[in-house]
Amino acid sequence: MHHSLEITTQHKPISPSLTQTKEKQMAKSPETEHPNKAFGWAAKDKSGVLSPFHFSRRDNGDNDVTVKILYCGVCHTDLHTIKNDWGFSYYPVVPGHEIVGIATKVGKNVTKFREGDRVGVGVITGSCQSCESCNQDLENYCPQMSFTYNSIGSDGTKTYGGYSESIVVDQRFVLQFPEGLPSDSGAPLLCAGITVYSPMKYYGMTEPGKHLGVAGLGGLGHVAVKIGKAFGLKVTVISSSPSKEDEAINRLGADSFLVSSDPQKMKAAIGTMDYIIDTVSAVHALFPLLGLLKVNGKLVTLGLPEKPLELPIFPLVLGRKMVGGSDIGGMKETQEMLEFCAKHNITADIELIKMDEINTAMERLAKSDVRYRFVIDVANSLSPP
Repeated sequence: MHHSLEITTQHKPISPSLTQTKEKQMAKSPETEHPNKAFGWAAKDKSGVLSPFHFSRRDNGDNDVTVKILYCGVCHTDLHTIKNDWGFSYYPVVPGHEIVGIATKVGKNVTKFREGDRVGVGVITGSCQSCESCNQDLENYCPQMSFTYNSIGSDGTKTYGGYSESIVVDQRFVLQFPEGLPSDSGAPLLCAGITVYSPMKYYGMTEPGKHLGVAGLGGLGHVAVKIGKAFGLKVTVISSSPSKEDEAINRLGADSFLVSSDPQKMKAAIGTMDYIIDTVSAVHALFPLLGLLKVNGKLVTLGLPEKPLELPIFPLVLGRKMVGGSDIGGMKETQEMLEFCAKHNITADIELIKMDEINTAMERLAKSDVRYRFVIDVANSLSPP
């Protein structure tokens, strides 16, 4: 939740249900809570240091798919959660919500998946499946939605994420991973990809030839550039780091680069953009971004700064401009996004790491020292001590 979400993201895990069930959880250890032994890496406290962790997974139910995890992306939300930056963390935390693996078991009611299928699991693994949002394929906005980790699942037990050997998920929240989409560099699309794809579709930011600004070139931003170009947009990266210009244009395919700390260049760009996707997770000024928009321009914010931002009203009123937000996407749209990315050869730019390199990776992620997403090679590097 991606950011990043960077962002990246984004998603604040649910807290009330966590605290309500905390006492029940204490009765059983993570190792004995469910019948099937499991192993992963967890943060035990707000130091955020991850270490080997034995726990358990539920039996595969009639509607479930059991997934052997091959790869898991490292999202900015993972970093926020292990450090308890948002105040919702409930330790131990096994992060990871950009999961690609192989279906090893399917329940008798499962129709879309077979054993041996390559599948994905993203940010959410449960919802009520009956509310207005769920009925509109917007499970991500369901009030009872369960996150893939640091949340309470539909069975009332705590969820553990993809920094682990396997996971059991209701079929509604499992995705077919399209042929031709690489498992490793495709994994981050399950969070970063849908986080930018969904608002572009919903807010009508896909008209070929229009001008898209992407603020912040991290895990979310670099995918936004690629998806924007695939929709036929002119894409300008807006960044405070002049050093990123070459890679933005020559590696990621952006049309131009705007240094947000250069007053003259920002002034020259006033009123030139139709849409802006703002992936910046630090507290930052919206006024300069709103100035870049044309009349009827749209600014969609995806980052989750820790403090409220100031929203200047004059530029909104005088230019009929709009500020909106968005959080991942529903399961149907996430599947659509994966097919779109497979068709257009869109993947994340990744640095593949071993499981025992995760703490160093988190330190680097905190300094934005990654181009542009770490992905853990889970199957080849996670082994119980």
